[in-house]
Parts: sequence; structure tokens; C-alpha cells
Amino acid sequence: GNEYDVLPYPKFYLDYEYESKELAQKDKATVQFNRLVLMNGFRRLQALETIAHHQVKRNTPHGNGKANPLKPTILLQTLSNNNNNNNKADADYAGKELKRFAQWLDDREGDPFTAIVDGANVAYYGMGKVNFYQLKMMVKALEYMGETPLVILPQKYSQEKFYIRQGYVQKLTSEELDIVKNLTETGQLYIVPQRCLDDYYWMLASVSNQTTSRKGLPLDIHPDNKHGRWPGLRPMLITNDRMRDHKLELLEPRLFRRWYSSHIIKYNFSPFIEDTSEERDITFSTADFFSREIQGNPVTQNNDTKPPSMAWHIPVSDWDENDRLCVRIPR
Repeated sequence: GNEYDVLPYPKFYLDYEYESKELAQKDKATVQFNRLVLMNGFRRLQALETIAHHQVKRNTPHGNGKANPLKPTILLQTLSNNNNNNNKADADYAGKELKRFAQWLDDREGDPFTAIVDGANVAYYGMGKVNFYQLKMMVKALEYMGETPLVILPQKYSQEKFYIRQGYVQKLTSEELDIVKNLTETGQLYIVPQRCLDDYYWMLASVSNQTTSRKGLPLDIHPDNKHGRWPGLRPMLITNDRMRDHKLELLEPRLFRRWYSSHIIKYNFSPFIEDTSEERDITFSTADFFSREIQGNPVTQNNDTKPPSMAWHIPVSDWDENDRLCVRIPR
């Protein structure tokens, strides 16, 4: 197979993008190392379960039994120390950039983001090339539904021209460049720096506290909300990425399952007839607004001062997805 197939999607044909083979090989090694470091580092922070801090059962660089999800883990530090100085510097750079993004999300003012868009996934969807009109349509559709979207996009695709596959350069039209410019000026676009993986940015954004913009108010939408918005957790994440590598290697299965089922919104564009820039319908597959696993809640009788009993709600494989077997365990 092609020697570049091991690199993250979309493929990086580095020999075609650099002035010399030596520079290409250096950045190729950087991309591979950053992928290894980030896959085994930041995703294991388990920031999906508790954003600010989480308990760990081993010593950490903080010396207090807690790991900061915005700083490199022990594993990331170990990987960095076991590589040469150039790779260590690149890993430190990727970590600092991701931390800077997290800090920006937490400190920015204005309306909090309620929909995170995997920009590369949406722009590539069904096209074989980057289609910024699809990004524009997606943002418009989310705004119409009452959401506040943020598009996460690799820096590569914000340039006037770029390689999308071997031997093929895509050059953006003036209209497409205007879309990038408008999204940037309205604060709806975040450009992921070179040599950083955009996956980690949109995953982190989906579980960010957004402390300043949220102002202590919950973002989640109740099923009985008056505005007809989809119920569930916010921010939601718009992507068709199946994230097979993340599911198998990066998170404890229950954490991944909970995050994936409650945050991911899949989508589909209707086919275009003649022009890829024409308006098209977008259909969405909404996320679950409750966890589809065994759950329990306390049950009390009227005027009963005794400790409550427990009622358990158990999903059954051949029942309707919203039906549950309810079992009450008396005191």
C-alpha cells in the first residue's frame, strides 16, 4: 500500500507539500508521533466523565492525587521523554495548543456554543473534495434550530489551495474563501494549527464547561422545552465520524458509549442536482437524551419518613427502545 496510508485521515502527502524531501520526512514523523502521543494521552484524561479534575489511583505531576485534564498525562510525558528533542518539542507544542483552545472556550464571552461541527467531516461528506457550501448550509440549519454552532477546521483547509489527495490540488473559489472569512469574523470558526489533530479539538469542545459564556446556567435541553429544540446534552457534536480507533483504544468502554450516544448527531445531505453550491435539505439523527442502560431511582410513599426504596429500569433487547422492565425492591 501507499506509505502515507498510516497517517491520519485526510491523508497527508507531505512530499508534495514541502520544498525538500528532508522537510517532508521531518513533518511526517511529527504527524505520526503526535498521533501516537495524543491518542494515548489526551483521550485517557477521561475528561468526558468530569471536566475539571478526576481522581486517579497513582501519583501525578501535581502530587495531589488529581490529574488536570488540560495538561499532559504521565503517559504523554513518558512518550515525550523517550523521543528525541525535536519530537518532544512537537509534542509540547501540540499540548500547549490544545490547552490554549480549552482556555479560549472557557474564557470567551458571548453566547455559549451548543453545537460543535466537525468541519472536515461535513465539508468532505459525499463529495471527494472540500465543499464549504455544505459547511455554510450546516451552520445555517443549526442556527434555524436555535443552536449556537462552532466549526472546528484543520488549518490546511483554510488556505486558498491545498492537497486533498495525491496529485490533486484543490483551489478554493472566491465564494468559498468568503465563507471561511465570514465564519471567522462571526466567531463561528476555530482553525486547528498545523501538526495538531482536529479530532481532539471537537471532542474536547463537546464537553467543555464554557465557564464565562455559560454564566452558571445549564446548557442541556429538557424534553418539555417550549422552543421545540431537541432534548439532551449540550454541546452536541455534528459528525458522521465513527471513531473506531477512539472506541477501541482511547476510552474505557462505558465512558465512550455514554459520550457517543448522548453527544453525537449524525447527518445527511440530500443530493445536489447540478451545482454543489445549491441549497439542500439536511436530515439529522438525534442523540439519546438519557442513557440506555440500567438505571435506578429512589421511591418514597406520601408522608413516608423512612429511607426510600429503589426502583430499577431495565432495558430488554427485544422490546421497544423506550420501554423498560421496572422492578421495585422494597426496603
